[in-house]
Amino acid sequence: MRRLFDWFFRNRETGAITIAQWPNLVLWAVIVAGALLWIWPSAGKASLGLTIIVKGGLIIWGADEIIRGVNPWRRCLGAAVIVYLVVTLLP
Repeated sequence: MRRLFDWFFRNRETGAITIAQWPNLVLWAVIVAGALLWIWPSAGKASLGLTIIVKGGLIIWGADEIIRGVNPWRRCLGAAVIVYLVVTLLP
């Protein structure tokens, strides 16, 4: 079980256990847009633009994690976010 944990969560670059990381620029944009959308939930063009930034940014972030994630956990997290977004976008 220990080997599986190490394989899944061990950072391939530093050797440390990595579950969460400091947000990158795309994720910061998602966080700011999400906060603005939460504070200012209008039904106008601003709301649509913020929603596009949140969902598009999460897709970009998820794809980046799948490609460049530092461990399998981060890659699975990116894939899960993309799957969630695709499922919620379907009618």
